[in-house]
Amino acid sequence: MTQTSSSGLRVEEEDRLRADLYRLVGGLLSRPPGRETLAALGGLIGDESDLGRSVDDLSAAARAATPDSAVEEYQELFIGVGRGELVPYGSYYLTGFLNEKPLARLRADMAPLGIERADDVKEPEDHAGALLEMMAGLIDGTFGTIQPLAVQKGFFERHVGSWMPHFFGDLQASKSARLYRPLGRIGRLFLALEAAAFEM
Repeated sequence: MTQTSSSGLRVEEEDRLRADLYRLVGGLLSRPPGRETLAALGGLIGDESDLGRSVDDLSAAARAATPDSAVEEYQELFIGVGRGELVPYGSYYLTGFLNEKPLARLRADMAPLGIERADDVKEPEDHAGALLEMMAGLIDGTFGTIQPLAVQKGFFERHVGSWMPHFFGDLQASKSARLYRPLGRIGRLFLALEAAAFEM
């Protein structure tokens, strides 16, 4: 089954689901969920796989959360006073510092793919949420064209798989995470599936 994307391109069902999951996780890392998003998350139903059970856990955590508790948790995890418990940037995970060479390499890869940082976004482009949303766009053509698997794989290996599984492991293990703990497990499991699929 195929579906037409917002760019007017035909997207296979499997790829649409991949893009949706990248976009869901990326969105939750980019901003705390509001009431409508929490309600949508609370209605998710997983299957019997490890990933599906993690989706059920996220759904239960969303039903137990409020918009205020989600904002408080997000602040504690990712912003904090000075910095949050976790620093969700590729440069930090790969070098120990922000705005280092991994960010420059990312920007060099973004330009030919037609990806630009929005004017109202202040964070560096190597933020975990932004990178996952970029992956979604490469898959479903948000940036103008659906990228072939070889391009998706190259971007994934350089900018996502190189550090984000470690980040998601840290998120899953965080003592501050309640709503975000199952998201950490979802991210870790999903990226493992993606890495395996790219190797096939």
